[in-house]
Amino acid sequence: MKILVCGHHGQLAQALHGALADLGELHLLGRDQLDLANPEALRAPLRRLAPDLIVNAAAHTAVDQAESEAELAYAINAEGPRVLAEEAARLKAPLIHYSTDYVFDGSKTSAYTEADTPNPLGVYGQSKLAGEQAITAVGGEHLILRTSWVYSLHGRNFLLTMQRLLQERAQLKVVSDQIGAPTWAGTLAASTRALIERWQSGQSGAWGTYHLTAQGETSWFGFAQAIAAHLQARGLPCAELLPIPSSEYPTPAQRPLNSRLDCSRLAQQWHVSLPHWQQALNDCLN
Repeated sequence: MKILVCGHHGQLAQALHGALADLGELHLLGRDQLDLANPEALRAPLRRLAPDLIVNAAAHTAVDQAESEAELAYAINAEGPRVLAEEAARLKAPLIHYSTDYVFDGSKTSAYTEADTPNPLGVYGQSKLAGEQAITAVGGEHLILRTSWVYSLHGRNFLLTMQRLLQERAQLKVVSDQIGAPTWAGTLAASTRALIERWQSGQSGAWGTYHLTAQGETSWFGFAQAIAAHLQARGLPCAELLPIPSSEYPTPAQRPLNSRLDCSRLAQQWHVSLPHWQQALNDCLN
């Protein structure tokens, strides 16, 4: 099986490289070979490679930056995935695509299900929703996997930022009123592998949109506390953490206060679920 992973240096693409390497002929193509910012230019290399499966781990994920570069965000997050879906359908190859909790506005008091109506607050969420809609409209075999708060030991993410700041500062203020599930790229990649294996073995569930995050929930402050505990266990210096509301940490893009996603449908349809976020964090750091 020939598997194409779009994205090369991103944290999820790096995790997928390790998780999928022995499933077939794996091709990781970065921006120099497959640039989602130039969607129509994707068609020729896709047709030359003719993969049996496309996994799109490329995205414009700079949430605040997207507010000032909406055209680029829409090209990478919406138009690029549309072309990937069209070419995947042409090749009769399934497409696995990752989306985000930011398609919701966070006003719901319980976890969001796939049946809830999206209402993104900013350009990033709006562009990711447009990508979901474009893939769905094409109608080929696809999985859209909405996840949240992705981190790893690669790239730029909350875990690495906190590890650095906790050791540099005496005090650190962290938002405590945004609730979600930190999700390790490593467990996302392992779950993607499980989904591919079920499809290969003819045991796949229904195609469509699913939620896929770690189990449990916490705030950014709670996530920071867990990271600090690991540093302290290693005898490293650690800042005093202070909880603050989102109103005290203004950003160009508004964040949803509730990012909890109900993942029961994926477990029922595809028999795939992720571990608790604290266990996954331990696995990542160990």
